[in-house]
Amino acid sequence: MSVVRIRLLVSGFVQGVWYRESCRREAERAGVAGWASNLADGRVEVVLEGERRAVDEVAGWCRSGPPHARVTDVEVIDEAVTGERGFRVR
Repeated sequence: MSVVRIRLLVSGFVQGVWYRESCRREAERAGVAGWASNLADGRVEVVLEGERRAVDEVAGWCRSGPPHARVTDVEVIDEAVTGERGFRVR
């Protein structure tokens, strides 16, 4: 099993549309740890850590988000695994 960690910077209409909470549900369903946080510039920052296929699945969901979101861009940054546990909305 290959464990990975990525940071996503999600742009578009992604705040005030339940993006972070929906992301938490998707991550927990897939068994992925990490967190999601609103940024002051209107983006949402998401950190995902877990098995490669599960992280890729949640990252794919992040490209569209919940029904009322309009994602225009997702920047992906590979990071070193830190042993993240659980998924939090910040």
